[in-house]
Amino acid sequence: MLYKIAHILRDKLSWLWNVIEWINSVIFSIRYGNRIKSICITSVPKEYRISEINEIPSEWLVEFFKRQPEDAFTYFRPHGFDKKEIERLQRNKSFLAYVLIDKMNESIAGYCFNRCFFHGQGFRGRMVDIDYRGKGLGTAMNKILNEVGFGIGLRLFETVSKDNVASYKSALSASNVKVVKEMPHNELFLEILPSFHI
Repeated sequence: MLYKIAHILRDKLSWLWNVIEWINSVIFSIRYGNRIKSICITSVPKEYRISEINEIPSEWLVEFFKRQPEDAFTYFRPHGFDKKEIERLQRNKSFLAYVLIDKMNESIAGYCFNRCFFHGQGFRGRMVDIDYRGKGLGTAMNKILNEVGFGIGLRLFETVSKDNVASYKSALSASNVKVVKEMPHNELFLEILPSFHI
């Protein structure tokens, strides 16, 4: 229900969504800020380094999204991809987003996030750069998101389309999941369970 309401607000009433996101960000920061500071992420593949999105120029992320093929956005539309939207997300304390950066060439290889809510739920998402597909980065980013989300005490959720085979396999291989609901368009609403050992 929350998922459906959030999408209606984001897509139809963006001004209201922005106000709600700001309020959520403030309350989330008060409730979880100290826990976030204590998180140590250990699931980063050795060829990469991880950065929070507020630690990199917004232009890097805009370029990352621009160079992805159109089919990459078939199942991935969690937010806007322009500079203004990226900068808004960089300021949002409840949007815990990261990039994996290739140590060899300093390019962004992957992007992932937990969109968190002050009442203790998070919704995860990720995108692997077109040139880095097939290297296990989707699974690695899911493990990172699990570490962060479960590390601060959130319940984690995700929607995934069974038609998006790579993302579907990645969700299942990195996590113990429970199907909460089968949704239209062959999508599954999943709860990610913390009992999976990584």
